[in-house]
Amino acid sequence: MEVHDGFVDWKGNPANKHKHGGFRAARFIYFMVVMMNITYASNVLNLVTYLRGTMLMDVATSSTTVTNFIGVSCAFALIGGFLSDSYITRFKTIVLFGPLEFLGFGLLALQAHLPSLQPPPCDASLRFSNCKQVQGNNAALLYTALYITAFGEGCLRANLASFGGDQFDDNDPIELQKKSKFFNWFTFSISLGALIGLTFVVWIQDNKGWGVGFIVSAGIILLGLLVVAFGFSHYRQQIPQGSPLSRMLQVFVSAFRKRRLQFPENELEAYLEPDKEERVGELLTHTRGFKWLDKAIISDKNTENSYRCSVSQVEETKIIFGMVPIFISVTIGYIPIRLLLTLTVQQGMTMNTKVGIIHIPPASLLVIPTILQMVILVAYDQLFVPLARRITRCPSGITHLQRAGVGFMASALASCIGALVERKRKQIAGRNGLIDSGEPIPMSVMWLLIQFIVICINDVFTPVGLLQFFNTEVSRGMKSLGTAIFWCVLGLSSLMGSALITLVNRVTKNGDIGWLDGNNLNRNYLDRFYWLLSVLGLFSFLNYLYWARKYEYRRHNPTPAS
Repeated sequence: MEVHDGFVDWKGNPANKHKHGGFRAARFIYFMVVMMNITYASNVLNLVTYLRGTMLMDVATSSTTVTNFIGVSCAFALIGGFLSDSYITRFKTIVLFGPLEFLGFGLLALQAHLPSLQPPPCDASLRFSNCKQVQGNNAALLYTALYITAFGEGCLRANLASFGGDQFDDNDPIELQKKSKFFNWFTFSISLGALIGLTFVVWIQDNKGWGVGFIVSAGIILLGLLVVAFGFSHYRQQIPQGSPLSRMLQVFVSAFRKRRLQFPENELEAYLEPDKEERVGELLTHTRGFKWLDKAIISDKNTENSYRCSVSQVEETKIIFGMVPIFISVTIGYIPIRLLLTLTVQQGMTMNTKVGIIHIPPASLLVIPTILQMVILVAYDQLFVPLARRITRCPSGITHLQRAGVGFMASALASCIGALVERKRKQIAGRNGLIDSGEPIPMSVMWLLIQFIVICINDVFTPVGLLQFFNTEVSRGMKSLGTAIFWCVLGLSSLMGSALITLVNRVTKNGDIGWLDGNNLNRNYLDRFYWLLSVLGLFSFLNYLYWARKYEYRRHNPTPAS
């Protein structure tokens, strides 16, 4: 069957631009993104409260459990991206594996509802000494539920952004501008979901119980999946192009076997004619970088059955190679942000959470920065991008990496603010004799709002820029894998953050206590750890700046038009 540009409708017929794709299809995807982030924001940011309060984990274990959960969900995104690029469509991946998140929340709800699946209750007077955290089969159930949830979450995250990007034609300049707008409103949907989750779901968790909270999360995910499935007749669906990893491996093997061959005097003779060129979802033009990989294109006349890779196949591999320095630098750059979120919530658990007659859970403090974030996103899309586009002639106003760089500057600042606030918090605890009492100290939780606002400024710029970068720079045959690479950045940075906490505790151990050991944050040295994160943030920003300036974009996106 003839397929136009590799996109089909739900019947397998060539997609019609006037009937399929565009914002008519994106609205269903936006709804799913909102639903997914209602559950994600509320549970990830407030999960540390559940782990410490119900599962009785200490400061370090609860923080690393949350960051490991984030890391594993992002690692599973690679599996979801690989499946949709290689074998099944992005839409099928969403509806087949998304329900695993529903199952995971169901198991968490079961454990939160039944006391027999939890550790024995802990006397408040023994809070910092003899409490035993969840163990044995109950711990196995907790981690099983978390990782099933993480698998479903990862598959959704790998495919929703790339599936939304599929609804716009990269070869049409107007559609390309719409695609840039799609990613801005995609991020707005993330923020909207977070806003609802941090007010509605967190309130349920804190006032109606975690069992009810997890059940509500499961229902929200199910509703989102039903709505995104309902839009099936509106979608443009990219036909899977086969395994991108196999194509890249073929290039490596072929280039290595032919490493001693010389290019013909006329190098053009080494390349296939365009009409004979094997595509990888699109026809990629030859570039000069990573010339050693070009050996895979040459035909070896002295070897029988010599495999000759296509130009597009080699160029697809070059794109990934070119992204490696960016991938490494942004992974390091994200470490402070991932740790700041969970540690700031733990700071708030020790502070006065009443503002007047209103009780504000620490995780819900993000509501105010999230509203600010949504306002900035709208202003950015409606005001800044059109103005910047006139100056730079770039479809997205400024390049994706420039946008991401602004956010990395904010991460170092947020760590400095966190250190100053934590120092003040400990001083107040000491002056009031509350170091070992476990009672809230007379310092308003609203002090944490400052660092939360700076963190959310990072969220306005860095995730959107990187999501667009990894999705648009890769070939069409690996769009989901490109999106998964972005989530892998977040996952690896979370896992590296967990490793950093463990390393710091070992290096700083004085007697039995390291900077973040134990349950008593008042006796920890979180302020010193924040200063360490600020130094790491500054170093990572400078490193990122170096590699971002050296990177050469693909010709169609987002280089300023000629």
